[in-house]
Amino acid sequence: MKRLLAVLAGLLALTICGSAPAAQPGFKDWAAVVVAGDYMGAHNEGDTEAFDNARRDVARALVERMGFAPENVRQYSVRPQRYKSETGLRQSLLPDIHSGLIEAAQKAKSGCLFYFTSHGVETGAYLNAEDPTKHSIILPQTMAQLVDSACPGRPSVVIISTCFSGVNVPSLDQPNRMVMTASAKDRSSFGCGQQNTYPYFDDCFLQSVKAVRNLGALPPAVVACVQRMEQETGMSPPSMPQVAIGSSLRPMLMLYGFPKGS
Repeated sequence: MKRLLAVLAGLLALTICGSAPAAQPGFKDWAAVVVAGDYMGAHNEGDTEAFDNARRDVARALVERMGFAPENVRQYSVRPQRYKSETGLRQSLLPDIHSGLIEAAQKAKSGCLFYFTSHGVETGAYLNAEDPTKHSIILPQTMAQLVDSACPGRPSVVIISTCFSGVNVPSLDQPNRMVMTASAKDRSSFGCGQQNTYPYFDDCFLQSVKAVRNLGALPPAVVACVQRMEQETGMSPPSMPQVAIGSSLRPMLMLYGFPKGS
């Protein structure tokens, strides 16, 4: 009888443990906002499509590679009227970007991703406008408040692709957040000229998100790609992309898989 009871207890334990497997983290219920913050090429050489190309194709990669639901991804451009075939594209104005992230986060409650590509200066990220009187700099504290207020307490990923973007890391750093920037706080990034399809960092994000299988593998792949591109094209000094991963999120990174990655 004791042996029978032991066997039954073991079977019951197996049934309980196996009946409700733990759900794996993913991005289907994450909100995402992708912003192109400028349209001017390097050194005022004229218009460039690099930022909007990156905005469009990063948003596509979030859906096609990382598993974001299309309805949870918002896109912003300085010149949305230029891309009439892209439905749902909105104007890159800071209040609208903020409200868009809040709106998306109210529907998708598991986490937030914020991607910003533009020019930058030592004090923050450049938000251009077709009206020259409305040009502005998004300070690191403002960037952090934007994400913090829309996604309080949630896992989040913030990616800033601008020159000097490392200046944002201290303000954005949180235990439940991963921050990636295209450069150190005192370095330029490269690839925003008229001849570039994408800025180097955005190009490497797009290459890497196709090549790796989870969020944990993404930062080293992007950094290695940027270093390789800069060496091959002779760009100097190195941009030194920065990565900060919070202590609460770090153990979970490998669980955030890319279901459609290669």
